[in-house]
Amino acid sequence: MFICICSAISERQVIKAVQDGAQTLDDLQVDLGVAMCCGRCAETASEYLPGGRYAEHLSATAIGAVVEEAANDASLGGMTVQVVVRRAYA
Repeated sequence: MFICICSAISERQVIKAVQDGAQTLDDLQVDLGVAMCCGRCAETASEYLPGGRYAEHLSATAIGAVVEEAANDASLGGMTVQVVVRRAYA
């Protein structure tokens, strides 16, 4: 999931930055460029910081495990998923 559409910053990137020591929104802005354009992502990005709603519930390892399990799910019967990523320009 994208947190910041303007800068194409994903949830995984925000989680990794927090795991690497980001403590404030300013840290995320310096590390990733979150909330540097329109600012609509600032509140969501802040929820991943220590003390935020998603801080304790998500980790990069857990997200990767879910994706891997879904990709290897035999019950899907060989379904192919195409992922398309587009960068938003202001």
